Amino acid sequence: MTAQRLLSTGWRAALLPVALIGLAQLAATATALESDSLASPFDIAKAFFSVVADGSLLRATADTLKAAAAGCLLGVGAGSLLGIVLGLSRIADDALDLTIELLRPIPVVALIPVVMMLLGFGAEMEIVIIALGMLWPSVVLARAAVKEVEPRLIEVSSVLQLGFAARLGKIVLPAILPQLFMSLKLAAGYALVVAVTVEITANPLGLGYGIMMAQQALRPAEMFAYLIWIGAIGWLISLLLNAAQRAFFPAFVKGEGR
Repeated sequence: MTAQRLLSTGWRAALLPVALIGLAQLAATATALESDSLASPFDIAKAFFSVVADGSLLRATADTLKAAAAGCLLGVGAGSLLGIVLGLSRIADDALDLTIELLRPIPVVALIPVVMMLLGFGAEMEIVIIALGMLWPSVVLARAAVKEVEPRLIEVSSVLQLGFAARLGKIVLPAILPQLFMSLKLAAGYALVVAVTVEITANPLGLGYGIMMAQQALRPAEMFAYLIWIGAIGWLISLLLNAAQRAFFPAFVKGEGR
């Protein structure tokens, strides 16, 4: 959605959330809500400004975004490179296909105890888990993108006897860059999900840890403030990446629209 379209039609998309917030506030006021698990929108807003004012929300946001960005770039970069190699080399593809298919279904959360034993708590552990979560989808998407490259271009590179690096830089990468960016765009949202999951389950840092601390302290308004903020961050990341895709790959975006 472009900025102009967002301004002109965004009010329609906002109708349902605003209506739900209004109804929730009316219900909380009518019932004089006092709960250890629920909070009114007004209390959530107060809690949000409170954690912004004391700096805890901004620190947690920085921790989560740094880990998510580093893990996403590492996982997508390594996965895309491996996928390109598999797409260009039939021998490597045949040799690693079974290994990839055995490792790919393992849920990334199942790797948390293993990585924690190796690295302990901290940002490094979280980054590694996020990178592992991004790795296999990037391998699959990059391998598929390479195999869809126009065969005549590959034949030309063979006739010109281009080496791997020259073939990659002059033919393959220019042809698959839009697909690689799409892989990065999909991974960015998933990286935020994995980061928060790791912080909730294992790592005392970031937004996920903030949610856990609020829940354990019976501060539901603060807990919901963190949750809504995470959703807003994910939405903003999506907007920025969509804008970048339109700027750098306009032809690809138009092709998707058809």
